[in-house]
Amino acid sequence: MSDDTPLLVQRDGAVVRLVLNRPHRRNAMSEALVARMDEALAELRTDTTARVVVISGAGGHFCAGLDLTEVGAPKSAEEKLAEQQARNRRTGARFQAISDLKQVVIAAVEGSAYAGGLGFVCAADIVLASGTARFSAPEVRRGLVPAQILPWLTRRMGRSAAARLCLQGNVIDAEEAARIGLVHATAPDAEGLARLLDLTIADVLEGAPGALAETKGLIAALGAVLPPGYGEAGAEAFARQAAGPEAAEGIASFKERRKAVWSRG
Repeated sequence: MSDDTPLLVQRDGAVVRLVLNRPHRRNAMSEALVARMDEALAELRTDTTARVVVISGAGGHFCAGLDLTEVGAPKSAEEKLAEQQARNRRTGARFQAISDLKQVVIAAVEGSAYAGGLGFVCAADIVLASGTARFSAPEVRRGLVPAQILPWLTRRMGRSAAARLCLQGNVIDAEEAARIGLVHATAPDAEGLARLLDLTIADVLEGAPGALAETKGLIAALGAVLPPGYGEAGAEAFARQAAGPEAAEGIASFKERRKAVWSRG
């Protein structure tokens, strides 16, 4: 079972590949997967020999976001609020950790990159996609809010395009994602994506390690992704919405594969 190894960490010289490995769930983020991801990111922070980190998904998908089948009902409303707030806070910290790595981070996307999976995409330095790639911020259709991915979407594609993607909640293809600046380069299929990835890695490895790390630091210094207090405010907003009736209906409709019915009251 891939749930026994929800994240594959593969090393090839200076290149480390983090492969999300829950293909039966389109690599949706389980607690086990993100715990292993956090461990891998912590190890990479002190790794002086790795120069490139590639994030990808197994089974033809990148990441479908949070695994909603793991969203249970805690014992009380207070516990539910605290649980969701803590989960969302950790999600934001994870995106920041990816962005802060000294290594150059490349996201190689096939299939769905939705919600939190879209956050992984936007926290990366370089994004490559195959023709099968699809991108979405569907939180509002689940009665939730894209609290922690919104700053990263805005950094990657600008406020206007990020707003449309989050408010419309629709799915866009690789061509549209490239047009709005979400994706840097595309390939027609998986084989083409692999070749494009190899060429991109080769280009990056032509750069001096120290110069690359310093350049990443200068790019970060051009403007903070998260305004002061945003991470906590986002976690609180997510928790409030996740604990309410809209999220209950949105998640239920997703699990039951039907349209959500929103109250007008």
